[in-house]
Amino acid sequence: MDLSLTAVFQKVPEGYIGYVEELPGANTQGETLDEARENLREAVELVLAANRELAEESMNGNEVIREPFLLNAA
Repeated sequence: MDLSLTAVFQKVPEGYIGYVEELPGANTQGETLDEARENLREAVELVLAANRELAEESMNGNEVIREPFLLNAA
């Protein structure tokens, strides 16, 4: 049971730009493809952490149910 996301990399004069199709805001760049890949992993972690923080703030002290959500890769 894995969630599979799509990383897209494009060669540009400065190196590579990359983003995750399914996760708006997760984008980066790097001088090499390997650097862009590593930077994209970090960008995904930062986007997820920011989304978690925004969700926490929006709960505003309300009673909520939190549980793991697993998605089978298609």
